[in-house]
Amino acid sequence: MSGTKTSGHGRADDPFEEGGTSLLRQPKAVWATAGASVVAFMGIGLVDPILPSIARGLHATNSQVSLLFTSYFLITAVAMLVTGFVSSRIGGRKTLLAGLALVVVFAALSGMSGSVGELVGFRAGWGLGNALFVSTSLAVIVGAAAGGSAAAILLYESALGLGMACGPLLGAVLGDMKWRYPFFGTAALMAIGFLAITAFLKEQPKPARKTSLLDPVKALGHGGLASAAASAFFYNYAFFTVLAFTPFVLNMSPYKSGGVFFAWGVLLAVFSVIVAPRLQHRFGSLKVLGASLLLLAADLLVLGYGDHTTAVACTVVSGAFIGLNNTVFTELALGVSDAPRPVASAGYNFVRWFAAAAAPFLAPKIEEWTDIHIPFVIAAAAAAVGAAIVALRRRALTLDAEELEPQHAMEDGVAVFAD
Repeated sequence: MSGTKTSGHGRADDPFEEGGTSLLRQPKAVWATAGASVVAFMGIGLVDPILPSIARGLHATNSQVSLLFTSYFLITAVAMLVTGFVSSRIGGRKTLLAGLALVVVFAALSGMSGSVGELVGFRAGWGLGNALFVSTSLAVIVGAAAGGSAAAILLYESALGLGMACGPLLGAVLGDMKWRYPFFGTAALMAIGFLAITAFLKEQPKPARKTSLLDPVKALGHGGLASAAASAFFYNYAFFTVLAFTPFVLNMSPYKSGGVFFAWGVLLAVFSVIVAPRLQHRFGSLKVLGASLLLLAADLLVLGYGDHTTAVACTVVSGAFIGLNNTVFTELALGVSDAPRPVASAGYNFVRWFAAAAAPFLAPKIEEWTDIHIPFVIAAAAAAVGAAIVALRRRALTLDAEELEPQHAMEDGVAVFAD
């Protein structure tokens, strides 16, 4: 996703130029939703620094604890068929509040878990709540924002990056005291977000057309969207091998692991919001995506076979490539087909989040069956397959024989979850 768009003269239009303060002068409803979005994205990386602590606290294996990600994203994938169906019937505000309420309840229950099985189950409920919230939040922000959609989208992107960067820090600070505390902290922050949205956000008009449960699946019949989803499936396997498996490999204290993934999140945010639009403008979206996927594959191979210091450095550097990939994949998914963008987003996410569910479980299992290097080899191969799909399906992924322009796919303010 991009916070700028390219004009016909090749100049990037800056959302700050229109009056100079369009990004900051937003209604309270926008800030309330953006603040809750930060916490929602914090929940993805929250457990990273405390995975080893959870394993010790609940007497669980690495592969069992990794199911925290698997249950979360498996439910998220399936929920993508439901979120549009729900929001088109009850409206954006009620969908946001329903998602927040579920996160509050299941995050609190996660902190009270007595076994790894209970924790995995409660994370699944958390995933449903997060899916309802984040799949609706950008559309709500753009609908309520002042200063045009570009400023609102940049604000949302900033919230996403801040959440991905700060999640591991919150997990480290609270988890260093006790592994249960990050879950209670998230529940408390989401409860504040619930109250803020209740107070400041008014209900927005419902869509003219209601979305059916099968619309996202039907949208995948478009060759370009199916190709983007297939490539993103393999990319997400690599992405979540880094996010869910690397903490076990680094085997650091919560504070040190939190610092590593904070730096990773900062690079992800910077390259997603600032660097990606500039590279897309200069080289084209598909060239940037193909090169970034191959660089991610190389980084994963070095991570898998390097020493501990090298592994730490490669983990941080991977955030840059993941940030680039997230931005370009978002625009491809939402701009390459003629399906309504909420429907295209749901179909794309339905496919790719299955890989996010598979990688956290399979990577530790593969290590048990082979050795610690092979999970990264497989993740690198997955990223390379994603690049190959982009190269082989270039024509299908190109709109009107021209490279997609940054921001084109975001004009109506529809989010692609957790980019």
